[in-house]
Amino acid sequence: MRALVLTDYKRLEVAVMPDPEIGAGEVLVQVKACGICGSDVHGYDGRTGRRIPPLIMGHEAAGVVVQTGANARQFSPGERVTFDSTVYCGTCFFCRRGNVNLCDRRNVLGVSCSEYRRHGAFAEYVAVPEHILYRLPDELSFEQAALVEAVSIAFHAKNRTPIRLGDSVVVVGVGMIGQLIVQTARRSGCGTLIAIDLDSRKLEMAQKFGADVVIDANTPDVLAQIHQWTQGRGADVAFEAVGASGPFNMSVAALRKGGSVTLVGNLAPQVEMPLQQIVTRELTLIGTCASSGEYPACIDLMARGLIDVKPFISAFAPLEDGPAWFDRLYRQEPGLMKVVLRPV
Repeated sequence: MRALVLTDYKRLEVAVMPDPEIGAGEVLVQVKACGICGSDVHGYDGRTGRRIPPLIMGHEAAGVVVQTGANARQFSPGERVTFDSTVYCGTCFFCRRGNVNLCDRRNVLGVSCSEYRRHGAFAEYVAVPEHILYRLPDELSFEQAALVEAVSIAFHAKNRTPIRLGDSVVVVGVGMIGQLIVQTARRSGCGTLIAIDLDSRKLEMAQKFGADVVIDANTPDVLAQIHQWTQGRGADVAFEAVGASGPFNMSVAALRKGGSVTLVGNLAPQVEMPLQQIVTRELTLIGTCASSGEYPACIDLMARGLIDVKPFISAFAPLEDGPAWFDRLYRQEPGLMKVVLRPV
C-alpha cells in the first residue's frame, strides 16, 4: 500500500509499505479521508516526543471496511465507518468503569513514543480493533466524518464541565477545537458566550457559530470586557483550548469566585499556575483527555446538521500532496485550519 511516512523529523515521504495484517478481532479499513491533526503537526518536528520516526501518522479518519478478522462479526465489507483514535483494551479497571480514554493499555493510532508504536491512517489501509469502529450515515461525507474525532473531544470536554442553563462561558483559544467547544456550549443552553483569540478571522468564525462576544487577546482590557459582560463577577465557566501559560492564566483570571476551568489544550507539558488565585477564589480545575463514548452522539448531531464542520476544511487533497500541506501547516500559514488527505 501507499503511505505517508514520517522518515525523520520534518521529513515526510510517500512510500510503499506492507498492507496491515489484521488480528482475529480486527477490521481492515480502506482509508478514504484522514485529517491532519494539530498534534501531528506538533509532533512533526519531534517536540512532543510522541511521533518518533519511522511512523505513519494520522488518527482522524474514515473509510470502508474491506476485510474482517475471524472474531469480528459486527461489520461487513463495504460498510462506511469511522473509528476512535484511542485503542483501548475494554477489560482494565478504567475501561470497566466506562473511562476508556484512561485505559491502562491505551494506544493512540499514528503515535510512536517510548511505550509503543502504532501506525496510523495516512495510508491506503489501516487495521483497527472492531470495538472502536462506528457506522456512518449516508448524510456524512468521508471528509466530514474524518472530523468526528475532533467533535468528540469538544463534546467530552463539555460533558466534563458543570455548565448550568444560562451560565456565562469563556472559550480561550478558538482554533478548531475551540470553535467546536463554542458550538457544543451553545447547544448546551449556556448564557453569554465569550470567545478570545489572537486571530480576527477565528473570532469572526466563532461569532458565526454562536459567540455573543469576541475579544482580541492582545487588547489590554480583556478582563474588563469579560467583567462588563458578566455582571462584574467574571464567567461561571471557562475552557482553555490552547495549552500554554498565557491562555491558562487568562482562563483562570476570567472566572468568578467559585468558577471552573476545563483544560483542553495540550501544547506545553508544563504551565505556570496562579496558585493563590485558585485557592483563595475556590476555583475548580478540570482536565479532559480525548473522548469516552461520545462518538455515536457526535455522528448523529453532525448528520442532522446540528454541529457544522464544513467551514473548518481548508483543503481535501491527495496523499501525495501531504508533505507540502504539512509544511504549510507547520509554518502556520494564515487562513489554514483543517487539511484532509485522500489516500485512495
